[in-house]
Amino acid sequence: MKKFNIRKVLDGLTAASSSSSSSSSSSAAAAAARENDAVQETLQSEHFQLCKTVRHGFPYQPSSMAFDPVQKILAVGTQTGALRLFGRAGVECYCQHESGAAVIQLQFLINEGALVSALTDDSIHLWNLRQKIPAILHSLKFNRERITYCHLPFQSKWLYIGTERGNIHIVNVESFTLSGYVIMWNKAIELSTKSHPGPVVHISDNPMDEGKLLIGYECGVVVLWDLKSKKADYRYNYDEAIHSVAWHHEGKQFVCSHSDGTLTTWNIRAPAKPGQIITPHGKQPKDGKKPEPCKPILKVEYKTTRAGDPFMVLSGGLSYDTVGRRACLTVMHGKSTTVLEMDYPIVDFLTLCETPYPNDFQEPYAVVVLLEKDLVLIDLGQIGYPIFENPYPLTIHESPVTCCEYFADCPAELIPALYSVGSRQKRQSYSKKEWPVSGGNWGQGTQSYPEIIITGHADGSVKFWDASALMLQVLYKLKTAKVFERARGKEEKPSTDIVEEDPFAIQTLSWCPESRMLCVAGVSAHVIVYRFSKQEVTTEVVPLLEVRMQCEFSDVDSPDPGGDQTPTLPTPGASSSPQETEPPAQPSTGSISSDGPRDNIPCLQVRSSPLKQSPGYQVELVIQLVWVSGEPPQQITSLAINSSYGLVVFGNSNGLAVVDYLQKTLLLNMGTSDLYSPSDPYQRQPHSPRKARQPSGALCDSNDASNTLEDRCKSPTSAKMSRKISSSSGQKTDLDAKDNSFTRSRSSSVTSIEKESREAISSIHFCESFARKTDSLVSPCVLVGTTQGSVLMVAISLPPGGDQRLQQPVGISSCGTLVRLKGGILTMALLDSAATLLPPSYEPWYDPNASDEEKEKSRRRRPASPPSSQEGQDSQFAVLCSEKQAKVVAMPSQTRIYKHSITETSFVLRADVVQMAGANCIACFCANGHIMTLSLPSLRPLLDVNYLPLTDMRIARTFCFSNQGQALYLTSPTEIQRITYSQDTCDNLQEMLSELFTPVETPEAPNRGFFKGLFGGGAQSLDREDLFGETAAGKASRSLAQHIPGPGGMEGMKGAASGVVGELARARIALDERGQKLGELEERTAAMMSSADSFSKHAHDMMLKYKDKKWYQL
Repeated sequence: MKKFNIRKVLDGLTAASSSSSSSSSSSAAAAAARENDAVQETLQSEHFQLCKTVRHGFPYQPSSMAFDPVQKILAVGTQTGALRLFGRAGVECYCQHESGAAVIQLQFLINEGALVSALTDDSIHLWNLRQKIPAILHSLKFNRERITYCHLPFQSKWLYIGTERGNIHIVNVESFTLSGYVIMWNKAIELSTKSHPGPVVHISDNPMDEGKLLIGYECGVVVLWDLKSKKADYRYNYDEAIHSVAWHHEGKQFVCSHSDGTLTTWNIRAPAKPGQIITPHGKQPKDGKKPEPCKPILKVEYKTTRAGDPFMVLSGGLSYDTVGRRACLTVMHGKSTTVLEMDYPIVDFLTLCETPYPNDFQEPYAVVVLLEKDLVLIDLGQIGYPIFENPYPLTIHESPVTCCEYFADCPAELIPALYSVGSRQKRQSYSKKEWPVSGGNWGQGTQSYPEIIITGHADGSVKFWDASALMLQVLYKLKTAKVFERARGKEEKPSTDIVEEDPFAIQTLSWCPESRMLCVAGVSAHVIVYRFSKQEVTTEVVPLLEVRMQCEFSDVDSPDPGGDQTPTLPTPGASSSPQETEPPAQPSTGSISSDGPRDNIPCLQVRSSPLKQSPGYQVELVIQLVWVSGEPPQQITSLAINSSYGLVVFGNSNGLAVVDYLQKTLLLNMGTSDLYSPSDPYQRQPHSPRKARQPSGALCDSNDASNTLEDRCKSPTSAKMSRKISSSSGQKTDLDAKDNSFTRSRSSSVTSIEKESREAISSIHFCESFARKTDSLVSPCVLVGTTQGSVLMVAISLPPGGDQRLQQPVGISSCGTLVRLKGGILTMALLDSAATLLPPSYEPWYDPNASDEEKEKSRRRRPASPPSSQEGQDSQFAVLCSEKQAKVVAMPSQTRIYKHSITETSFVLRADVVQMAGANCIACFCANGHIMTLSLPSLRPLLDVNYLPLTDMRIARTFCFSNQGQALYLTSPTEIQRITYSQDTCDNLQEMLSELFTPVETPEAPNRGFFKGLFGGGAQSLDREDLFGETAAGKASRSLAQHIPGPGGMEGMKGAASGVVGELARARIALDERGQKLGELEERTAAMMSSADSFSKHAHDMMLKYKDKKWYQL
């Protein structure tokens, strides 16, 4: 586990930096700052430390696999040099080879807590798995030959390494040194053979005779080599190239798989021709000719059972006429042949057996199949070969992840509630047996708070994951695409789509854990509001609201110009656009129909048939943005829902919309420029690429004009870049010319300067605050941040609760600009006068389908924060963070108290206000790879670590911080990497991580039996030390391979072991050993004294006996 040296920042530095940067503040701001000195900030730089914790998900681009049948641990290697180890559910481990070369083969030292990996850079490594974070003990780098195959016999310390040149070298895995014993290819094959046999593709020793080594060459030659006599006993020739070889456990015959789809079975004493040739998937001609060639059989395994027919398992070998057929695994048992289709190509497979001994009946019980994007376990013991239910979180990438949110320390009842509705979604046809990979032990974690991760996907699905205690388990899956009609074929695909593929992809989401309200925004400019219910319900008509958001800079944008508080559509369910102008059907050809430009048409069609909704999240309202005069709707860049107010607010590059989801009405639909008040000093001149028209009274801030273009050049991304997907082009009417960056790369596109000139809504935050400077009481508000750095205040006027809330309109009015920052606004929050976070108010969850009495019991709005503001006193702090800087503003006076420039040369991708060690701070992730935290409210830098340069836009889109020092991002398309920025978590990480190695007795060796022992029919053992040791074989050439000691050696292990518990354990063991040695010493001393006494007595008796005798009497 990699730890980072943190550049600790002196706590006192920021006082100078913030005071120097705020020289323009008024005397009121200075007074407020002095008053704020009373706020005791408890967070110091010592509370922060950055390190990786765990990695979840399917290993990206897997290349190899191994299994320890005694420890029951599975290892998977990847093409990027990663190593993932799996035990029982919740036991996972990730480590990485520094070179990043692909892992070609893995070999466990069975029941030893060690693993050998071979890489494409011709290096082999020995990993120590007896520590929680595995480390490399030794490495060996071959200089002159390329490694193609490795074999480590059970309970042997000598590793055979086959090379591309056809030679076999032998390595002592204890010292990682090469033996002088080498099997040269020209000695192994017949001298009469004129051509090179090709690389070594297989090595194995005879199960019954360790002195005989079977070597398979690519050309089709197999050699049985006698290790003692150093010569070939037999050579087996076949015309087709070999891919793999498998022994029968009695060591009398073996099976080879070939490139023409055939299996050849050979008796070891009959090398002339194979005993049997079969083509499992070949069509047998009637005239007795050879069957048609098939695709290569890439691997075969031959496993025997005590009470039945043997199993032969193979991958590949299908006939060439099965073009387009999915990859298959074939299981041949007796006379039956079963073909199991896989969803993805097969990388490798292993047959799991009851015994680790190769010379005993194997008793196979399962097959692990490693696919390119999945891991499947097949139960061989049940009819039909059902698969086991996979306990690992390997389905993160089932559909590509498009957005991600992380909630640490959420309400305790959420996880059981989500699990109960999610458990009904599971398929029932799994094997009844327990998951066979059951090794390792869970860590002794001290973290007890619930954690939930939500992932949005390209197919419109939303997944909820339990992420508590460094584990990950899927709880519930929601399919948002169910509310829309699906196009049946390409020719019927509606031409109103603004993306070519994945029209249901989730772009952003807003979730209120307390009320369980969920709101998602999709790539087709649609928003869906969901309620959580434990009861099934059928919705006859899906509630729909269509919204016209134009990019004109005029009053036509809004149905209620100037922010008038009267809602335009009091009728529930009514559409915001005049329906009489809608064309009778969606045009299906071109971007402009024969009737004129496309208008008032949404991108997706909501289903017209009744929608059966299972327990879980159920649709409350669908909101769709429509085409306007041939212009497609702009994708949604920011979204927020509030259960206490019953409102959803969302924005894009055209403006802001507020929807009352209880009354199903549109309350506000206003262009961004109209949100500024006419006298606003920050109001910008609109930069419409299509029009140079300006609204009257527009003022341009002189300071702003100078830095905005500079900001945009430095940071071509908008504030939505960290978690949003690219906007589709609003400037082009031709569908083929639209921005397809999402469909091609699933990344937040770096949009053009022309597009960026529009001021988009980048952040929305509900709060209870002072909407105007003159207010003395808090009221419901919405803080709106834009991509140009403005923070605007919108006031909400709510009618009384109960029935009146559903009948009377909600008032909305824009109150102009609160403050201005450099760069797009990323996050906003509110603190009280003691710097405690004031979360948005919420309504406690109630089941919408429950009885009215039960609803009333639970429907009590959480009380708002006390409306405490005396005349001339500020009682709140607004915390605002942009791509460039952070500011803290006192409310209601709206005076800036603190300001901090986060980065000059880069820009912030993600920022969150989080709780940490009982206090609050801002956590930031920058495009240059730095992770930073700032104290609140004074914005002192507490942590600044250069962690991860932005190499992939996926990281920018999925990076998120959460409470208690937790954060995560998608490190590959299939894996989530979790990190911590908490010193406390880093200190306790060793205890929290799971253990891979557990002491287990190795099973007893099979009984040879009396007659086998008498007549030599049992397994023949071999003293390999005599053959391969330095005394017998000599030293290997120094230039052949270079030995590199690993950091995981004993010294490295001692240094790496950390934590008080580890120290105490070592001290206790040392004391025990010392006590034991002292005890042994005492016993030895007593024995010596007893022996001395006995000797003395005997000597005295002898002296008395011979005392008076003469010499001749003796």
